[in-house]
Amino acid sequence: MANTPEISTQLYLESKNAILAYLIQNIDQKLLEKGDEALLRRRVEELVEEKLRSEKLPFSRQMRNRLVSDMADEILGFGPIEPLLRDPTVTEVMVNRPDQVYCERFGKLELTDIQFRDLQHIRHVIDKIVTPLGRRVDESSPMVDARLPDGSRVNAIISPLSLNGPVLTIRKFSVDPYTVEDLIGFGTLTQGMAAFLAACVKVKLNVLVSGGSGAGKTTLLNVLSSFIPEGERVVTVEDAAELKLHQPHVVRLESRPPNIEGKGEIKIRDLVRNCLRMRPDRIVVGEVRGGEALDMLQAMNTGHEGSISTVHSNTPRDALARLETMVMMSGMDLPSRAIREQIAAAVHLIVQIGRLSDGSRKVISVTEIQGMEGNVIVLQDLFSFQQKGVGEGGKVLGTMQATGMVPKFIDRFNASSIHLPAEIFKRTSEVR
Repeated sequence: MANTPEISTQLYLESKNAILAYLIQNIDQKLLEKGDEALLRRRVEELVEEKLRSEKLPFSRQMRNRLVSDMADEILGFGPIEPLLRDPTVTEVMVNRPDQVYCERFGKLELTDIQFRDLQHIRHVIDKIVTPLGRRVDESSPMVDARLPDGSRVNAIISPLSLNGPVLTIRKFSVDPYTVEDLIGFGTLTQGMAAFLAACVKVKLNVLVSGGSGAGKTTLLNVLSSFIPEGERVVTVEDAAELKLHQPHVVRLESRPPNIEGKGEIKIRDLVRNCLRMRPDRIVVGEVRGGEALDMLQAMNTGHEGSISTVHSNTPRDALARLETMVMMSGMDLPSRAIREQIAAAVHLIVQIGRLSDGSRKVISVTEIQGMEGNVIVLQDLFSFQQKGVGEGGKVLGTMQATGMVPKFIDRFNASSIHLPAEIFKRTSEVR
């Protein structure tokens, strides 16, 4: 009796394979093309029951229901990972190999009990995802970035580039993007900081959001963009469209990868240059990662104030170094000092966000660019997160505090009749 669960599991897996083959053979292609999910699910249920009766398989009603659900996911969805994609608490899905599927939930990675049959099964799901999007994955094109119709970002990479075999990563798109109230509730930032950042956006300061992978840069960018006044024309430029702005006058641009013949690629830089001809009041670039940094800085310095973007870096100083490197990637032969002067003149504020050891996301610092001293860009923290230890369950303890410095651009707030409480900037007070 001790071996019964193992025998049951093995029998279940074998039955799944046999039933899937039976479904593929017997399901009507016209029914698949019609796309009526309720009708398809009923037909799947009928065929599963038919196969179970003919094979006289000893499954309980609970196991039969699970088989129907699994088979429906295979036929209608993306196979074993479909439950993770439906789970609102899961933000990322990572398939490393058939018996190793991770997900991210509440900022923490966890190993799931989900399994694929074999490497070919993962390839089948990858193909099912990317083919309707007009993309392909094969030896001539062994990696792909794509976006699902719901906005989720997909990355797939196969052999020979991946030594594990096919690897699939899906960053899920939030149907209801987080609001500033949500971030305050999560402890990502404080009420006082939110009021300050809202004022910065309203008076058209150029803001750079900096952070590591998965730190929450795009979420914060979306929240900052929500502070843009409704009467302005906003043009967004993204690699994979994730931003969800609610202003009435928004134009969304998305880059395009090369086609099967390797032609037709439209880069972020092409879109940034084009959007300058579209009479934008604001330019929001999802992430600066190449030569478009120069075009963005020039736009910020030539009348397109109030631009917001993100950069992948771990500190505000690193963000400036990354920007300088990316400007050099533009092909323009500019001396370092000239690049730094452009950066210092263009960017007013760097908001650093990070993912802490307990999985929580927090704004680590809000830093003003004060200008140049010699050949160095001068930075001044206005707010910073002070970690004070680790509590129960590994929870990071700390407070967000003002540094006591008042930003140089405070006069712009007053000129726009935005009056923030003086306490926000006092060093002794915790920002609330």
